[in-house]
Amino acid sequence: MDSQLALFDAPDWMRVIGVFDLETTGVDVRSDRIVTAHVGVLDADGRALEARDWLADPGVPIPEGAAAIHGVTTARARADGRPAQEVVGEVLEALRSLFAAGIPVVAYNAPYDFSLLKNEALRHGLVPIDAPAPVIDPLVVDKTYDRWRRGKRTLSAVAAHYAVRLDGAHEAAADATAAGRVAQALAERFAPWLPTTATELHTRQIAWARAQADSLTEYFISIGRLDPDDRIDGSWPIR
Repeated sequence: MDSQLALFDAPDWMRVIGVFDLETTGVDVRSDRIVTAHVGVLDADGRALEARDWLADPGVPIPEGAAAIHGVTTARARADGRPAQEVVGEVLEALRSLFAAGIPVVAYNAPYDFSLLKNEALRHGLVPIDAPAPVIDPLVVDKTYDRWRRGKRTLSAVAAHYAVRLDGAHEAAADATAAGRVAQALAERFAPWLPTTATELHTRQIAWARAQADSLTEYFISIGRLDPDDRIDGSWPIR
């Protein structure tokens, strides 16, 4: 994005990308609920071409710890949020439209957002997206191409590493946009080694995520944090 040459050298998938993020009542993809959501489209320079945000009434109390992170209290969600079933249905529709158009969707730590969305769909009697594709997960890509870098791999930390601005972390629109721009930064940084199509990148990330989970499993077993019979689920981009 620094020059026309950089744009020419980067994979074509970075020219138009979708972005997706959820803020929720907690971290359990099976039982927690959507509070806010963002689906947008960025151009090659990371500018928003389209953006849509949702605030849902999840139908359950929002724990104080979660509200402290994303800023939405139970009272606000009940007063201003729309019915969860409507929100979930519209988020599903927005994502399906992007995938149908062949636009890759960026989601940081994709299995969390897509798995929680799937379980919300089932909870509300809606048809889930069982196999979202193509998806780009900057967390998986960054771990693959810069495996030995020290430090955290949170979105905030990785955005800072790639000089991507992130204002309002843990707000769905800000996180989704930053994740998209990180994906574009990765595309430029590692252009010579990345697949030229989003579909091929999606396929490779399935194997990369599994290998990363296996490596982390072995490490945790070696330090006594996991039983040898337990494994970290490396399914990607949905569990």
